[in-house]
Amino acid sequence: MVSVVQNVAIDCSDAYELARFWSEATGCPLHPEDRRGSRETQVMLPEGPLLYFNQVPEPKTIKNRIHLCLRPTTSREEEIERLLALGATPVADRREPDGAGWAVLADPEGNEFCVLRSESDRGSESDRAAMSP
Repeated sequence: MVSVVQNVAIDCSDAYELARFWSEATGCPLHPEDRRGSRETQVMLPEGPLLYFNQVPEPKTIKNRIHLCLRPTTSREEEIERLLALGATPVADRREPDGAGWAVLADPEGNEFCVLRSESDRGSESDRAAMSP
């Protein structure tokens, strides 16, 4: 017997608004029953677990111990600009001169996430950043 990951839970102060950010970031829809003011919301990813947003009273205070890594379908640089326009903020630049590495951004509530190189940015090279951002 094994367990299956159902969702990735993200505590937040405004579940609906943060889910909207992640819905736009991933291009995936919110659960059809979610509405403004919902204390629990979900982003329906096409494969794998859901992104589940749970409204909690306490604010985020320290660095995430678990985070999402995004691999864009456009170039990494274009995706960083798009996510910044959606409301993300820069946290750390881990990009290397040879094009390897990643950028660390934070969503509107300060949850860190990484933007990896896209497949076209990677070419035929292996991207170790996907395994250990």
